[in-house]
Amino acid sequence: MATIRGALIGCGFFAQNQMHGWADIEGVDIVAICDRDRGRLDATGERFGIAKRYQDAGQMLAGEQLDFVDIATTAPTHRMLVEMAASRGLAVICQKPFALSMGDAEAMVRACEAAGPPLMVHENFRWQTPIQLVRAQIDKGLIGRPFFGRFSFRSGFDVFSGQPYLAQGQRFIIEDLGIHILDIARFIMGDATSLACRTMRINPRIKGEDVATMLLGHGDATSIVDCSYATRLAVEPFPQTLMEVDGDEGSIRLTEGYQLTVHGQGGTQVVDASPILLPWAQRPWHNIQESVRAIQQHWVDCLRSGREPQTSGRDDLKTLRLVEAAYESAGRGTVVDVRG
Repeated sequence: MATIRGALIGCGFFAQNQMHGWADIEGVDIVAICDRDRGRLDATGERFGIAKRYQDAGQMLAGEQLDFVDIATTAPTHRMLVEMAASRGLAVICQKPFALSMGDAEAMVRACEAAGPPLMVHENFRWQTPIQLVRAQIDKGLIGRPFFGRFSFRSGFDVFSGQPYLAQGQRFIIEDLGIHILDIARFIMGDATSLACRTMRINPRIKGEDVATMLLGHGDATSIVDCSYATRLAVEPFPQTLMEVDGDEGSIRLTEGYQLTVHGQGGTQVVDASPILLPWAQRPWHNIQESVRAIQQHWVDCLRSGREPQTSGRDDLKTLRLVEAAYESAGRGTVVDVRG
């Protein structure tokens, strides 16, 4: 099995999880890293034993023999970096949010499709162990046809301490977190056809919205996507996504503590859906950290087999449309048709 050679662009807070994930996957070698901040670059290089370090992405892509590039920078830089990698025929895995506009996202998809190698967006939440287990129960037919879902992420966790830039954007929770929960709704319920949204800002120290409630139509099914970073609870559930799915023959509940209850015609079963605590992971982030490794393993499997990744660039356009529709709906007070 030939080694797949990759490079990472962006050595910030979350990229450390991606580097750990790559180190865990057999047959992958991250041979170079890039960051404009010399301190972050050297700290990451020392931590993971990467000798080749660049402060200019163009120089790195020109100077290294690579199979793929992992872009872990913020959204405003994505189009330039994706198109740069595509021009060199490199496969690309790109952090979310994929882009700040549909025009940029569509341009990146076109560039990669023209170049040939695959493009995947790092929508890792659907790869969490409990989310995968919910999908598996539905696929087994245990609750029949799903007609209602609720996907809820309500927390008071201080996400700004590790990622202070999140407090500065005019957009916050839908763009940063809601995009993941919307992707879960698509994964479980199917593509959406309509969306209505209301937002609030409870924290006066941030610029964007920290509460968003979205009602989605999925053809003849309905779901609610419910996100909050302003909810104070007796037990902090971060970073758990809680779920309810009703089918015409039963129901599924994913509750706090990763307890999965499946009720159907065959009876009721309760399953511990807890994620694995990887050796390099730490609570409470371990759920997300495990899903990072899982999505990166999926990416490697797709590269080796030639399959299209689940969250390919073209597929992620559907999730990004939901994000844009949510802001449009909240701003105008209308229901938005999100059919392609």
